[in-house]
Amino acid sequence: MPAAAERMSRVDTAWLRMDCDANLMMITGVWLLKPKLTLGELRERVEASLLPYHRFRQRVVEDTMGANWVDDRRFDLAHHVVAEKLPRQRGAAPREALKHRVAALCSEPLDAKRPLWQIHLVEDLDGEHSALISRIHHCIGDGIALISVMLSITDGGKPPPPRRRKAEPEEEADWLADAVIKPFTDLTVKAIGLSGQGFAKSVELLANTRPMAGSMDALRIGYQVIGDVAAMALMPDDSPTRLKGKATRGKKVAWGEPLPLDAVKIVGKAFGCSINDVLLASVAGAIGDYLRDKGDDTTGQELRAMVPVNLRPLEQAWKLGNRFGLVPLVLPIGIANPIERLYAVRRRMAELKGSYQPLLAFGVLALSGLMIKPVQAAITGLFAKKATAVMTNVPGPAQPLKFCGRTVEQVMFWVPQSGDIGMGVSILSYGGGVQFGLITDAKMCPDPDAIIERFAPQFEQLLLMALMAPWPVE
Repeated sequence: MPAAAERMSRVDTAWLRMDCDANLMMITGVWLLKPKLTLGELRERVEASLLPYHRFRQRVVEDTMGANWVDDRRFDLAHHVVAEKLPRQRGAAPREALKHRVAALCSEPLDAKRPLWQIHLVEDLDGEHSALISRIHHCIGDGIALISVMLSITDGGKPPPPRRRKAEPEEEADWLADAVIKPFTDLTVKAIGLSGQGFAKSVELLANTRPMAGSMDALRIGYQVIGDVAAMALMPDDSPTRLKGKATRGKKVAWGEPLPLDAVKIVGKAFGCSINDVLLASVAGAIGDYLRDKGDDTTGQELRAMVPVNLRPLEQAWKLGNRFGLVPLVLPIGIANPIERLYAVRRRMAELKGSYQPLLAFGVLALSGLMIKPVQAAITGLFAKKATAVMTNVPGPAQPLKFCGRTVEQVMFWVPQSGDIGMGVSILSYGGGVQFGLITDAKMCPDPDAIIERFAPQFEQLLLMALMAPWPVE
């Protein structure tokens, strides 16, 4: 192992090796800033606030057993923070040109000989705004971790804690992976008992709680895990629709105007549902309406999306890396009635509470990180067969951020898809609004704007019914 190298965790290695020609494992984001920002100012802020996260100065060196993080002795900030010129077509709006460029960058691999990130700056988007496009490989961190980084590099953001000179041992870095892998190797309920009362109540107990084998808690957890393993193994492949097929390299991206978060809360309160239930029901309605408009019969159809679930305390997000599991959420796209669809989503979300599927999915990814790439591709390909989309909901800051004195007016991001999954839905709350982003395979869905433009009308149906409902007098 090279000097000053750090061993990459098994889960992060899995994400590193998950790249394929059709789907690159990059998280791509866009900030719209007003007034305009210069390249010199951006580089100065990145050097002062982003580079203290040592991952952003490290490149990846793979070997037969996995990968290492190694300091890049030839690090050049000018390679990672670059000026971007958008090709303009006559009559095309600047933001349409931005969408085309973002889509192209989603299919452009990062330089494997350098740290796996890059920021592109469009200094003059439309005469008033600058656009900042970031691309960060998933092996560096998940969505929650990168939101933590985003907050730290804005005006007034807190830097990461000082780096310890000695790297943490792999066993400590992979404590959660071990908590899930051990049950697969020694088949004991006691090892499964590391999950304490379950991730839904407190994932922090994973590292500290060890109920005695034979206790009622251990037996209950054992039965739950056995049931979840069976459910994952027997889960049928997702319904065939035009949104599912063989993934291609071409991508399309879209985003819409944010929904007011207060209005989403009103709908949730009126129908006794969570904010997440309301948003997911709107997503299901938009996709279903899109398919019906294409002439497809969605009667009784459901679409499965793999949804990340955070598995670490938020105050540890600055450590980067990936600490999330996946749950398969069924979206009832065949239910046209918006209230019926909302309650169907709420029921499915309730069924997931207390499930150990996120932990099991984390363990599968950890195990696959130890395998050679063909074996890993076969393992992760199972997730693609079971789902049509990847969907994530990330909480962002409630107030608009400032960056180098500019206001960050809008924030969008797009999640990567693995294997042959051809759709990624991103939901981000920011500055009092809820932003939807969509990335699709250009062959399966060449017009993602046609889905994005349906989110707001689907939500407005629920809002209208909520305002018409009888409200209790307080």
